[in-house]
Amino acid sequence: MSVKDDTSHPLFVSDENREVARDRVKGYNALISDYMQLRDTIPTGFNRAETIMSQKKKILSLRGAAGSDWDSWQWQLKNAIRDADVLSKFISLTDEEIEGIEQTATRYRWSISPYYAGLMDPEDRGCPIRKQAVPSLLEYQDSEEMKDPYAVVYNSPAPLITQLYADRLIINVTNICAMFCRHCLRKKDIAHQDMIYTREDVAQALAYIAESPEVRDVLITGGDSLSLSDSYLDWILSELEKIPHIEIMRLGSRMPVTLPQRITPELCEVLSRHNPVYLNTQFNHPKEITAESRDAVDRLIKAGVLIGNQSVLLRGINNDAHVMKRLVHELLRIRVRPYYIFNCKKLQGIRHFRSPIADGLNIMENLRGYTSGLAVPTFIVTAPEGKGKTPLAPTYLLNINRNGKVLFRTWSGHVCEYEDELPCDMPSETG
Repeated sequence: MSVKDDTSHPLFVSDENREVARDRVKGYNALISDYMQLRDTIPTGFNRAETIMSQKKKILSLRGAAGSDWDSWQWQLKNAIRDADVLSKFISLTDEEIEGIEQTATRYRWSISPYYAGLMDPEDRGCPIRKQAVPSLLEYQDSEEMKDPYAVVYNSPAPLITQLYADRLIINVTNICAMFCRHCLRKKDIAHQDMIYTREDVAQALAYIAESPEVRDVLITGGDSLSLSDSYLDWILSELEKIPHIEIMRLGSRMPVTLPQRITPELCEVLSRHNPVYLNTQFNHPKEITAESRDAVDRLIKAGVLIGNQSVLLRGINNDAHVMKRLVHELLRIRVRPYYIFNCKKLQGIRHFRSPIADGLNIMENLRGYTSGLAVPTFIVTAPEGKGKTPLAPTYLLNINRNGKVLFRTWSGHVCEYEDELPCDMPSETG
């Protein structure tokens, strides 16, 4: 006898109750109907595959390169776009835009990998890839210096170290990136000359860590940690593993997004020898999730690397609840865990990217309960004066003591009373 006909079976549901359940599902569906109507109109790296391939061929042709060159991360770095006239051959730029790029370049560094340039819409000036990569006169015009001396001056207890917490810290190993993001919070301090800090410098940072038993978690970043050679990265990870109190090591890298060719089998073989290694990356828009970035992530996962994503909330790029939902869904499809959404900091040269905190809270309101919990990151505002990351969330708790009960609202807007346990003293052991 099937479950459908066995009224004594614990999973048996009557036809009448099935109808009630179906009506409830219709109500759930109605809550996300606005997203379902727009979902397929939001561009991703997968539904733009033909356009990306066309741009790739155009870039290779203009560079006089072969398809095999494209897969070389060294070729990508060597042929990075650093000139407005060269960039104008790949995307449409007005004379005013070219002048703005050149003027902004006198203050801030810029460079775009051919791969990331290939993701841009060549005609759309509102393209979220273009906005993140191409210098804008808005950067140069934002000349008011926002000073936060505590972040650097008072949080570097040793060379190359930034420490805002007791049990974790950062080693800044380089200033090199595959693409210098226009919204980078360090852009004002990125020198125009490439720098990879020496083993002697890094050794001083490692010595500080070895003398700090509270530190259990180290993040290697810069710049981009994967700008280092495989052998140099292997040395740093090996030295960290010699320190007994180090439990996990993290890499900060945007190369899975901006230069997935860097994730080579040789690099993955190095990373597989060190465990556990976590990698924090930064996908900000679904257009950045492509077959090539997916394959890079797949290689990292097979090497035992665990990957989390830290998006930055950016005006005109991802400060939309539907765009962010599509992003976190695409991330989970390629096995990257949405970790943080950072509110963009108020710093010189990036203020035009800033959205109100209300945008971030609205995104969280439209994720929690509206999609799987795995897809819901934490919305973070970085406190001033180096006081660390602070999570913000919509208010669900309405009253902690309403006639002895807790009053809260659900993600879908229902107000509920919850009978909580009363605090009490546990009896002491005697005898």
